[in-house]
Amino acid sequence: MDTQNIPVHVRLWNKHFWLLAMANLLLVMSSYMLVVTIPLRMEVRGYSMLQIALVMGVFFIGIYLFGSLSGYLVQRYRRKNVFNVSTLLLLAVTGVLYYLSNLPYNSFDYTILVGLRFIQGAFYGLSQLVLLSTLIIDTVEAVHRTEANHAATWFGRFALSFGPLAGIMVYQTMNFASVLLLSCICLAVSFIFVNLISFPFRMPSEDFSRFSCDRFLLKGSHWLFVNVTLITSVVGLLLSIEHSPRFYGMLMVGFIIAILAERFVFADADLRSEATTGMIVIGIAILLMITRNQESVSYIVPILIGLGVGLIGSRFLLFFIKMSDHCQRGDTTGYRRWWAGSRWFLLAWETGIGVGLVLSYGVFNLELPLILWIGLGILAVSLILYDTFIHSWYVKHKHR
Repeated sequence: MDTQNIPVHVRLWNKHFWLLAMANLLLVMSSYMLVVTIPLRMEVRGYSMLQIALVMGVFFIGIYLFGSLSGYLVQRYRRKNVFNVSTLLLLAVTGVLYYLSNLPYNSFDYTILVGLRFIQGAFYGLSQLVLLSTLIIDTVEAVHRTEANHAATWFGRFALSFGPLAGIMVYQTMNFASVLLLSCICLAVSFIFVNLISFPFRMPSEDFSRFSCDRFLLKGSHWLFVNVTLITSVVGLLLSIEHSPRFYGMLMVGFIIAILAERFVFADADLRSEATTGMIVIGIAILLMITRNQESVSYIVPILIGLGVGLIGSRFLLFFIKMSDHCQRGDTTGYRRWWAGSRWFLLAWETGIGVGLVLSYGVFNLELPLILWIGLGILAVSLILYDTFIHSWYVKHKHR
């Protein structure tokens, strides 16, 4: 009997899906509250910009560590167990960082911090890949797969606002150790939410090679990967210079407007228009940051950025999914290919943010005018590349 074909739920928005979506929100929050507060803490302790850039960069490099192995792990072992082990190890590493944060400055070697951030990135990447690419899919009908992935990644996108907002507020009102403690709590609750669910039983597979880039990467999607990486590198640049709770609160408002725009403005629009609009809106926001300094701009800019990022994220996720081969739930190989699209999108998204952070700290030394102009230039290149080549390339090569 093939339990993979047993219907689990008729409706998508059921208790189990809500738990998994919230688990993803908390998992991503635990990471992004540290993305904006670790540099603040390191600056206070006298670390150089290059040292900060390395600590930020190795986290995003670590996301790739289990990439080629992840497909084997979820086929060889129970998927929930893979998530549990990875998340508990991530929690342990964050706990070690909490312990080190309470030690006097220079009481431990800098390379330890770099190593811990790399390991943290590796387990974060594995937990998110397993949660989004397998666990959520195991609880929904085949007809709801695209909608489930779209909705779950929206929760992760909201974490781009909630995480920094919570981290900065706790950092400003308490201390950095409290931010790490909050990160640990988010991970623990995410772990609990996933373990409140009983997943369909699936027989482990024995005939899988341990390392396979074919199961990890989505062949033929390289131009989409480049485009998303360029766009989200601008997001990384902005994350490095914005440390105001107001900014991240208004960013959330922009995300909500993006959801409404998807539903009522772009529902029947041309495929090209949504991504193009998103890039133009972000460009307008950066131009306002360069040319205007009124207080009202500090409210308008993050709303525009949230709107633009939301539109771009939703459209490119769908592009990646449509680049993968369609499959039925019982077709294991096709099942992997389908979800290679969502995994590859997440990697492009995280890679771009990491590149932006490294450039800001390690190359541009947080020089605000330069960072904004560079960000605007990258965005212009992304827009031209998309409108003149990548969109038509995608239409020609998509599978469905």
